[in-house]
Formats: sequence, structure tokens, C-alpha cells
Amino acid sequence: MTITSIAGAIACPADELTIAYDEPMSRHTSFRIGGPADVFIQPKTERAICETVRAMRENDIPLTVLGNGSNVLVRDEGIRGAVLAIGTEFGEIAVSGNEITAQTGALLSVLAVEAQKAALSGLEFAGGIPGSLGGALFMDAGAYGGQMADVVRTTRYLNEKMEIAELHGEEHAFGYRTSVFKAHPQWIALTSTMVLQPGDAAEIRAKMDDFAQRRRDKQPLNFPSAGSTFKRPEGYFAGKLIQDAGLMGYTVGGAQVSEKHAGFVINRGGATCADVLALIDHVREEVLRRFGVEMEPEVRIL
Repeated sequence: MTITSIAGAIACPADELTIAYDEPMSRHTSFRIGGPADVFIQPKTERAICETVRAMRENDIPLTVLGNGSNVLVRDEGIRGAVLAIGTEFGEIAVSGNEITAQTGALLSVLAVEAQKAALSGLEFAGGIPGSLGGALFMDAGAYGGQMADVVRTTRYLNEKMEIAELHGEEHAFGYRTSVFKAHPQWIALTSTMVLQPGDAAEIRAKMDDFAQRRRDKQPLNFPSAGSTFKRPEGYFAGKLIQDAGLMGYTVGGAQVSEKHAGFVINRGGATCADVLALIDHVREEVLRRFGVEMEPEVRIL
């Protein structure tokens, strides 16, 4: 099968997905970096997801699953094969009692707002995270003392046998920036149910506003980035180590260690993946040389 014949191999109505060829990934990542994907598929239904995966596997076409592209760095050469981008068109949200069930393309920011409107507490931390629910499940996204592990009860997913299965509670194997989905990259999360706590809508809104202000004050939100570039080393703070190494403002090409928050590598304009990787390597080498601490990237490199 040729890449351009993929559309005909996916057994679902054409209006349930969109397909683009040689699609620049810089348009679909928060870093605004990345070469073209051979084929870029955006599903609108669960059937479209399942049939796309089936077609790719049956025809031995490499498949990369993407959420909102907020924690990834795509190489300058792009991505060979197909990208399945599960975005907001697969993002329905339903509130029932103290539970929220959502498709995995739903944005965390939208989920947090829906919870606040329903006077449900527990997702305030997610209000400023730019990722999707699927990406958040993959890496147990968290901020300001909250994380997905605190609220997720069940998740329906497509497994490697093309079966719909369900995870419950601890079966998600959440940990610091990891989950069972990271351990099983062939699994694709479809919907998830979160259990929240009744609260006061005004108090929840105030907490979300406070978190948002903290982000504006401390993070370089006016530049493209993938959020925190490095995981938190045990016993340390990544940004503090980088700052103490004298690397704030250090630049390679269009990539820079933010002068506002050293934990962020930003795209000041025209940065390439090669620029960012060279910068990351230099930071890791310097922090190891100065403090003997190994830094592990948090950003996912595709």
C-alpha cells in the first residue's frame, strides 16, 4: 500500500475523519517545531480511531498517536508513516453526579471548566495544562499538588488485539510522569471517567484563577515551548539546578533556556528540533558536571 492510498483502506465513513498528506507537524505542536508527517489523520469517532489503527496494522504502516502536541518535540525530518491525532473533534464531555466522563481528545482546560461549572472539585490543577485527556493519562499529568492519578477511576482503551478493554483504579499504574499506557504504547485510550468531590463553584473558580496567575507570573507563556523540559530529579528542582549552573538564557540557534523560568526551553523564533536537542544535551552535561545530577527530559521526542 502507498501512503496516498491509506484513505481507501480505513473502513469508516469519510466524514468521520480528516486526512492530510505531508502535513507539517510544526502546526500541531506547542513547540511549533517539526517536519512533515507522511499522513496526518484526525478522527471524529471511536470507530474512526479503531478502523484507522486496524488499517495501519494490517498494512504494516508505522503509526504514531498524538494528543494536543503539548509535550512533544518532533524531529526536523518529520514522522514516517501515519500520525493519528486524537483532538478536540473527539472530545465529548458528560457530567453525571460527581463524575465526569470524557473522550480522550478533550482538552484538560475544558474539563476543568466543566467541573467548575458543575461545582465539582479535583480538576483545578488541570486548568492551565495545555494537553488533552489522552496525553494526561499517558504521563499522569499534574501541577500544583494535583495529578490525574487522584481523580481517574476507569478508562476504556483499544488494546494490541484490537479489543476494547477497561482499566480500573490502580490498573492505570500511574506514577511520576508515567502510566500503564506509557508501558504499553500500542494501547490507545478512548474514554475516561473521573470522580470528583462536590464543592463551591466560586471557591473552585478562585483556586483556578490563582493557579492561572501563578503560571503567568512564573512561566514563559508568551513563547512556544513544551512546558517543563526536564523531569524533577529526586531531591532537586530541575529549574533551580539549571539556574545555578548559570544556564538561564543559554541559546542554541532559535532555542533558549528561558530567562523567566530555567525549567523551560523555549522557541524564540525559527528553532529547529536539532537546536532544542543540542540545548538539552548541553544542559544535561553541565548539570551533571557541576552537581553530579542526571537530568531526564520530560518532553517526548518523536
